[in-house]
Amino acid sequence: MLPHVVIAGRPNVGKSTLFNRLIGSRLALVADTPGVTRDRKEAVCELGGRKVLVVDTAGLEEAAPDTLPGRMRASTSTAVDHADLVLFVFDARVGLLPEDKHFAVWLRRTGKKVLVVANKAEGRGGAAATMEAYELGMGEPIGVSAEHNEGMYGLMQEIAEQLPKAEEGADDEAALPLHLAIVGRPNAGKSTLLNYLLGEQRMITGPEPGLTRDSVAVDFTGPDHKLYRVVDTAGLRKRAKVDEGLERMSTSSAIEALKRAEMAVLAIDAVNGIHEQDLHIARLVEREGRGCVIALTKWDAVEDRGKARQLTLDRISISLSQMKGITVVPISAETGEGIDKLFPAIRATYEHWNMRVPTSQLNRWFEHALERFPPPMVEGRRLKLRYITQIKARPPTFAIFGTRAEQTPETYQRYLVNNFREAFDMPGVPIRIYLRGTDNPYHEGK
Repeated sequence: MLPHVVIAGRPNVGKSTLFNRLIGSRLALVADTPGVTRDRKEAVCELGGRKVLVVDTAGLEEAAPDTLPGRMRASTSTAVDHADLVLFVFDARVGLLPEDKHFAVWLRRTGKKVLVVANKAEGRGGAAATMEAYELGMGEPIGVSAEHNEGMYGLMQEIAEQLPKAEEGADDEAALPLHLAIVGRPNAGKSTLLNYLLGEQRMITGPEPGLTRDSVAVDFTGPDHKLYRVVDTAGLRKRAKVDEGLERMSTSSAIEALKRAEMAVLAIDAVNGIHEQDLHIARLVEREGRGCVIALTKWDAVEDRGKARQLTLDRISISLSQMKGITVVPISAETGEGIDKLFPAIRATYEHWNMRVPTSQLNRWFEHALERFPPPMVEGRRLKLRYITQIKARPPTFAIFGTRAEQTPETYQRYLVNNFREAFDMPGVPIRIYLRGTDNPYHEGK
């Protein structure tokens, strides 16, 4: 069973922003309005080399049990009961409030292991506000800014250290199905594909676009004898064409399903060819940090197969450079053609999405990449990028440290990403790079 990390605290202290930052995806809604989060949200991610289940909770408020805030408080309490580690978050900008101290006492009484997190601690005032939390008696607080991604690497490492040791021989991966979302434009053959996989007419299909309105999740065992939870989603159209209230909800549901997925199969109608909306959906998958495989559907109806496939590959190479090398599998859900090749492609991309590269091997590649094309000059001085480390997987995320590293131009960042992708053979997987400058103690001012 995966260790549970529960985020708790008053409303509007940035819990959902912290949740999104930890899991590497914008799964939880965030806003300046208190109380946006009402239900618990959960997501599996990797922190410091450990797979964990991170839980975002509603803001802690004192209220009668039969009120909405009271039910939200009860939900948070249930999450804490199952926690291996609680991240108790407070707002460093406003400091500790009486409510923070009240809930800190409650958390201490639960006997759970607690890590105090001072969020919104950016700037010089953040350190002082962080130190204020020592009075809670919960150990050393950690100052972060989830919004600006400051202090997150240290927090991830501390979480990993605080978690109970993994049991010998425990296989967390085997206990969980691979979450797979089938996405695409309306009438791209998504539901027909799911029906074929399940061996039954589970989804209503037909020539009319938009028959699927809700995102439907089904567990099944794939051809590779491994467990999957597949979600068939409503077709995603251009925003200007989504006008009815029900379709807007369907579109939101489809995007939500993608946020909850680990892998995505992008269904593209091979008869009609690739459209701009297909590319938009692919960029959405990449933005959410999901691995992706493209399924060219209705392959049985394509007359010139060689031409259709080449046109698709050419369009992808030009318009989807951030997903260079993505796997394309022609299939027919009517005849079953190509399905036997789809799941090995999904599994291979999933393994890349989970990949962790040893630090020594990573830095050997980094040195070679810097020697091949040294960092450019910025403001008359050459950037000095010193070393790289992998922060997390799912998707592979790295931090590069060096003098004025944060000034590295986007063109050079793209060079590093593309070079890494080729060196470690990681097609179709989003790769994230964070840049961290090192302070110069002899520099008197900025």
